[in-house]
Amino acid sequence: MTASHLAGNYAPVTEELTAHDLPVTGTIPPELNGWYLRNGPNPADAASGHWFFGDGMIHGVRLEGGRAISYRNRWVRTTSLTDGARTYDAEGRRDLTAGPANTHVVRHAGRTLALVETALPYELTCALDTKGPYDFGGRLHTAMTAHPKTCPTTGELHFFGYGLLEPDHLTYHRAGADGELELSRPVEVPGPTMVHDFALTAGHVVFMDLPVVFDLDMAMSGRTMPYHWDDGYGARLGVLRRDDPHGTVRWFDIAPCYVFHVLNAYDAPDGTIVVHVMRYPEMWRQTSQGTAPPEDAVLWTWTVDPVAGTVREEQLDDRPGEFPRIDDRRTGLAVAHGHMTGENSLVRYDLTTGAATTHDFGPDRTPGEAAFAPADDRAGGPGWLLTYVHDATTERSDLVVLDADDLGAAPVATVHLPGRVPVGFHGNWIAD
Repeated sequence: MTASHLAGNYAPVTEELTAHDLPVTGTIPPELNGWYLRNGPNPADAASGHWFFGDGMIHGVRLEGGRAISYRNRWVRTTSLTDGARTYDAEGRRDLTAGPANTHVVRHAGRTLALVETALPYELTCALDTKGPYDFGGRLHTAMTAHPKTCPTTGELHFFGYGLLEPDHLTYHRAGADGELELSRPVEVPGPTMVHDFALTAGHVVFMDLPVVFDLDMAMSGRTMPYHWDDGYGARLGVLRRDDPHGTVRWFDIAPCYVFHVLNAYDAPDGTIVVHVMRYPEMWRQTSQGTAPPEDAVLWTWTVDPVAGTVREEQLDDRPGEFPRIDDRRTGLAVAHGHMTGENSLVRYDLTTGAATTHDFGPDRTPGEAAFAPADDRAGGPGWLLTYVHDATTERSDLVVLDADDLGAAPVATVHLPGRVPVGFHGNWIAD
């Protein structure tokens, strides 16, 4: 029997395609000039022990002058793909180039980088060809998170890396707007937890130290995610002041949970720090029957009070979803709206009133993560949401463009692709 993560639209595609002058239903906004890129696991040998392990493949659509100029998909040619490199050799030495580069694709300081949290980033050309691993000129000596944050005020790229067997389990990094790595400092945590994301505000960095812990025995099997839920580990948020990056990280206890993805965070006028997340009650608990499936993630907010030393935790909605996003030009600042992906829908939240608008794609059409593409230079202003949508009736995929301010309306444009885009992870609109 085929594993579930290799069946249906999780199944990998086997060809790298290039197609030009794609057919379009509707009208592509002429303001959209650039690439929509999305990364995801696509095992080159059509097999992997877990969905998260597949080789990275970038799917890109070029929009220009109201036309869908081209589509192409390319594997990220990591050393793991081309040479069979492994994270650790027989002597326990880590190879930071070894990894699938399958989780995200971002652009900073003129470089397009494919990311996975267990390895160095891989730099790509405009044609999505792989240039090779990128270590910030030899300055980066850890892996790099798949969820770096660009400060909209300074242009700095904030990120972290975490280890598995290394004594420094977590390291915080900052690169300048010019791409030069300026800062690396360890952050002390009790053990090797899975730190997938973090939060950035205008004044703070917020780390999540949550009870999903690395398991060496599971890693040696190579058949599953090498992490398990640990009731004894606890859960907490670490707050570091951006103006004192080598200073003390203050830790605040929270109820045990797991978070893959942060929607956004900001410094409130009353001195608190507000963090919106998609929160799971727990993740990868081991039972006598194996790993228990997780419950759904829903939208929560944490309000950290540095003076009182407390965190107020509040569930904001009960709709399940993932892949929360905002207009990235408002990262770390208060935003009016954010959105997330449901099973067959996108949901846009008014974070001031709590109201929500849904775009339902229908029972046979499944969207992935949607990235925001701005209409003009006003951060937080109008724009569009772009997402790949799989149609189970045709086994083909489309790039769908929606008006972010009128999410319930019909798509502005649907770009019909030459093949299928499998279920994947994260991507971005990269404007010219």
